[in-house]
Amino acid sequence: MARESGLPPPPEAWPMAEATGLGLDPDDLARAVGLALAHESPWPRDIRAHLEAGFFEPSPDNAIIGPTRPRGGPNGLILRHGQPVARWGETRQVDMTFSVAKSYLALLAGLAVGDGLIPDLDAPVGALVADGGFETAQNRAVTWRQLLQNSSEWEGTLFGKSDVIDRGRNLQLEGKGRKGVPRALQPPGDYWEYNDVRVNRLALALLHRFRRPLPEVFAERIMQPIGASADWSWHGYETSWVTIDGQRMQSVSGGGHWGGGVFIHAEDQARLGQLVLQDGVWAGRRLLPEGWVAACRTPCRLNPHYGYLWWLNTGRTRWPAASAESVCFSGAGGNITWIDPPNGIVAVLRWVDAARLNDVMQAVGAALRSPAPPA
Repeated sequence: MARESGLPPPPEAWPMAEATGLGLDPDDLARAVGLALAHESPWPRDIRAHLEAGFFEPSPDNAIIGPTRPRGGPNGLILRHGQPVARWGETRQVDMTFSVAKSYLALLAGLAVGDGLIPDLDAPVGALVADGGFETAQNRAVTWRQLLQNSSEWEGTLFGKSDVIDRGRNLQLEGKGRKGVPRALQPPGDYWEYNDVRVNRLALALLHRFRRPLPEVFAERIMQPIGASADWSWHGYETSWVTIDGQRMQSVSGGGHWGGGVFIHAEDQARLGQLVLQDGVWAGRRLLPEGWVAACRTPCRLNPHYGYLWWLNTGRTRWPAASAESVCFSGAGGNITWIDPPNGIVAVLRWVDAARLNDVMQAVGAALRSPAPPA
């Protein structure tokens, strides 16, 4: 296990560590920062206008039903062995994160497994969640693992959004290619597709298991123990309110596709990345079940670059400059948390051109002058 972090909790100042003392060349590290700053996301600052203009899909499917906010400028920070060695921009700038929220849902799923709320990931979700969403012939066999791996082929409309909207979605052509074309569904577990409606279906299923708003669970079980700020928030849609045990609560979204999702700053994201680097342990306390980080990093049978809502670098074929053990929490617009366990690196890059991420990783790798300390 990686050495545990000594990160100070906000709002204390987060002092920078000397790069050379942590085995990094400061000039090469400065080049990595320069690359991140020089290659800002092509997304405009007005996020709402961007979504309304049909970046993801045309009207009426692009109707915004959750909160949005304009984005700030590029920013980020790099940690080594839990200490910040580089920082740029305003790292306490709270912005939308889009699909980074999916990776955070995987952390909540781990808590549910550890609590015994999901005894078997390969069991049908409908055996535990009787809300009408898993009763059809297509959905009856959908399992928790399939929802976590984006291979569920769940069919239906949730909170006013049909799963058809994201059918045929090609992330390499995001914002350029046509999607939302009806196709014959495959049996659950036989087809991989990045589909926000199905991830939102997982979030609702987790809400039914915890029977508490997921942001409350996330705050109590993860964010507060790691010393995160109170500046973040996690939203659903105006249509995603449900009643559980007589209490009205909002089901959160796994992205900002139609608004909503996680609004957070880079420093809190760095703490979450460090928690993953430390195998779910913080200050000697296990927050995530033993083995859950490894499970999230296990490639899906249908997509070697995807685990449980985490992006992987299997065979170093997604980001050749990074280690094969690297994982990324990745959101549209260039919202990246890169976790590189062998080298003790956690890097948060906000509003970077994702097409240049490998170049930044290469520059960070060039800065390494000594290996990570032994576990």
